[in-house]
Amino acid sequence: MNKKYIVAAKAIVWVFALMPLARIFWFGYTDNLGANPIEFIEHSTGTWALVFLLLSLSMTPIRLLTKQVWQIQLRRLLGLWMFFYACLHIITYIWLDFGFLFDEMIIDVFEHPRILVGFAAFVLTIPLAVTSNSYMMKKLKTKWKTLHKTVYLIAILAVLHFLLLVKRDLTEPIYYTVALLILFGVRLFYRYKK
Repeated sequence: MNKKYIVAAKAIVWVFALMPLARIFWFGYTDNLGANPIEFIEHSTGTWALVFLLLSLSMTPIRLLTKQVWQIQLRRLLGLWMFFYACLHIITYIWLDFGFLFDEMIIDVFEHPRILVGFAAFVLTIPLAVTSNSYMMKKLKTKWKTLHKTVYLIAILAVLHFLLLVKRDLTEPIYYTVALLILFGVRLFYRYKK
């Protein structure tokens, strides 16, 4: 695909990625964050981190299904937006939810499996974000690919975190679980097809 179309596609990703953040600010400005604003922000940032994670994971299945390769150039950008929203999710939890009371937060992490699972997923994203540049790719060589395969584990932990978080209506987390299973299914199908 022409380079200018790739640039346009990346610009669209930027606009799309900034919209959830703009929505949070707008709802805050207009006092529409609901009865529990902190919970709203946590849920919103966590959901969008998961959306961008699944979008980044979908680039290879799209290539396998369509034989198109241009969208692979969007994977890194989508992954970095996932990390950005995951950081906002964690910051909301540490700052707004617990007010930097780390003793209480550590107790909460170990008392609730959903928090521990989510925190583990976030910690695993840090090396991926740090090494998601051409310099680190060249420096790590084959180790880079091995390291970035942990994204599959991150995706499983993120979906599990969401499933454990919801107490009543599991509809939304099940949608994400099914989406992840489809993405994994496409990859496995083409791997064994070879």
